[in-house]
Parts: sequence; structure tokens; C-alpha cells
Amino acid sequence: MSNKEKEGQNPEEVQTEMQTEETPELTLEEKYVQALADVEELKKDNLRVLADSENFKKRLQREKEDYFKFATSAILEEIIPVMDNLDLALAHGKQAEACKDLVTGVEMTMNIFLDTMKKHGLEQIAEVDVPFDPARHEALGQVERDDVGENTVCQMLQKGYMLKDRLLRPAKVMVSRKAGA
Repeated sequence: MSNKEKEGQNPEEVQTEMQTEETPELTLEEKYVQALADVEELKKDNLRVLADSENFKKRLQREKEDYFKFATSAILEEIIPVMDNLDLALAHGKQAEACKDLVTGVEMTMNIFLDTMKKHGLEQIAEVDVPFDPARHEALGQVERDDVGENTVCQMLQKGYMLKDRLLRPAKVMVSRKAGA
């Protein structure tokens, strides 16, 4: 088309005509290659979606297992102070000879109670003369001692508790240090 003919046409028609002249038609082979590339991209997208779906299923399963594994943690956390009070009753009762029978009964109750808690995965952290472990112990102070190694739990102030592999309450302890350190 000559410039004179283009001048008489509507500007939109000229624009459309120029676009068709600039974009040549794709050959059949080029369309085929493009279609193959599109199919490959869709396959990759499909694999990503499948992987995301599988990961989601695994995460849900893991969360479900954790829920059932630790479902008792709330009630066990509330029972821990009861166990502390039984420990205190035993400690004070052992000081008086008149309470001997009562202490025996409380000890039996405490043992049954602890066995029941162990069945549900609750474990006491009450060891003395073991290395201090910040993941299980809370150091409330240090004591100079030469008869045990440094950073050793030398006194248990309050027992700690674990539910399976989760810490419910750290044991409150005194830790040893060398004299003059």
C-alpha cells in the first residue's frame, strides 16, 4: 500500500495492517515445537503440584501424630504441682517418727502415681551427679565442690519433667564449680 492510500484510511486500519505485516505466520514446524515446549512446561507444573500435595499430606500426618503423642501434655502439666506437693509431704513426714505409717502410704501412692505417669510417657528429671544439661536443667546457682567435676548437678531443688521427647519443666538445680574458680 502506498503512503497516499494509507492517508485516506482510518488510523486503526493502518495500525492493524502494520501489525499483520510485522508478525509473520508461524510455520507448522514452529507451532509443533512451541506446543512441545508448552507440554513440557505443563508437565513440570504438574510435578510441582504433585510434590506440593505430597508434602502437605506428610506435614498433616506429622502434625496428627504429634497431636496424639502430646495430647496429654496439658493435663500432665497441671498434675506436676500435685507431684511436687507429694514430694514435700514425704520430705517433711520423714522427719517425724509419728508420721511413719502416713509416709509409707504417701510413698505407695506416689509410686503408683509415677508408674501411671510413666505409662503415658512422663519421665522425671531428678538425677544428681550428672553433667549439667541446659536442655533439661535450669541452674539456679553454683556451689564450690571439689569432690565432683565442674558443671555437675550437685543438688536437686525441684524435679523436672519430660513428656516423651518434649520438656514440660526443666529441673531446677545447683551446679558445681571448682573452688577459687
